[in-house]
Amino acid sequence: MYLNQRRLITGYLCLVVAVLLTSQIAMAGAIPRDVSLSPLVKQISPAVVNIATRGTVAVEQDPRMRDPMFRRFFNLPEGQQERETQSLGSGVIVDAEKGYVITNYHVVREADEISIGLVDNRQFKAEVVGTDEASDIALLKIKSENLTALEFGNSNTLEVGDFVLAVGNPFGLGHTVTSGIVSAKGRSGLRIEDYEDFIQTDAAINRGNSGGALVNMQGELIGVNTAILGPGGGNAGIGFAIPSDMVSNVINQIIEYGEVSRGLLGVRGQAVDARLAEMLGLDQVQGAIVTEVTADSAADKAGLEESDVIVEVDGKKVKNFWSLRNIIGLKRPGENIKLKIVRDGEVRNVTATLGENLQLAAATQNNATLGGATLSAIPDNHPLSNSVQGVMVEGVERGSSTDREGLERGDIITSINQSSVRSMADAAQAIGNADRYLLKVQRGQAVYFVVIG
Repeated sequence: MYLNQRRLITGYLCLVVAVLLTSQIAMAGAIPRDVSLSPLVKQISPAVVNIATRGTVAVEQDPRMRDPMFRRFFNLPEGQQERETQSLGSGVIVDAEKGYVITNYHVVREADEISIGLVDNRQFKAEVVGTDEASDIALLKIKSENLTALEFGNSNTLEVGDFVLAVGNPFGLGHTVTSGIVSAKGRSGLRIEDYEDFIQTDAAINRGNSGGALVNMQGELIGVNTAILGPGGGNAGIGFAIPSDMVSNVINQIIEYGEVSRGLLGVRGQAVDARLAEMLGLDQVQGAIVTEVTADSAADKAGLEESDVIVEVDGKKVKNFWSLRNIIGLKRPGENIKLKIVRDGEVRNVTATLGENLQLAAATQNNATLGGATLSAIPDNHPLSNSVQGVMVEGVERGSSTDREGLERGDIITSINQSSVRSMADAAQAIGNADRYLLKVQRGQAVYFVVIG
């Protein structure tokens, strides 16, 4: 009983002290009673748009459906069956004069029609200027006057703990604002995108927020919301945004060149951990250690060697191998870069001229020369990854020649014009400038030939 009385008296005294302190602070003006983010929200909301898309995609079919005899016997319809798709997302106006709107690539990936809705209820049709699947960025354009744009902020100056606002169209509800802080920077290795350097935030991000704005307290765009981690796909206080410096680099390339080209250094590697740092005589546990140098690559020509540790690129610190990949990925082929490396405990400076990323270049080329089929390396999680060599069909443009011939996402191409294909480099070489292609395709355990062109 005595113990309970002591606890009760102690709790009461703490409550009295808290009330007195709060009153004194309020009287001193330390907590303004009119604090509100409303002016900032009114400033940025006109630049954030709702996106609704409609499209059609081919329905996966049994391979026997390609047999005309089979279709006639069962009185099945000719041609590829399709289904309608719809999606909702968000976007940000970044150039009011030209009507440029940025969003995530996955928001408009399968879209035939794109509708843009502004906070003032105006509606527009949008066209796709260009996309970059590797970073999940798409650039759209609308025709209108009296638009409001957000200016890009410098995401490199963000600090963990900075306040941010997330604005978008969650669950199709319309313009919605949530607030939080920057929880972490430089998140990578999540395997959400090919190039990852995410800003992590606890501002509520849900489905439909994709492509929306992450804004700092100055009203500047410092990220494009793109992904969440949470049970069942719901908000759990862990959201990710593509940093503004990556976004601006991508859209500037799309505007200037019509596509995104990435330089290639030509190394494989891994992050430096504490034990490696000790063994290599490093002052800090950071950097990317080179485990392999590709022959005749930019790295090879620059003299990089196995066990070199890359700690800086053009003065920018390299935190780990993902960081190195992101930095190089923002530079174009042919650019000269300055590397600071550590070799045998000695700091050295090396200059390299970046080559072309053949895998990405081949995928762009295949879009045109293989009738709309985008190819990629076979991912580790593919059922045939350990049993067959070739390249995978990453996507098929609706209505293209490859679509008409029945190629589907996930198909493995093992030869092109009777030349074996073991990698994207092999595919690029086999494609050449031919007008027609004989493809050997494997789907599951079935193997067949397809003529394209």
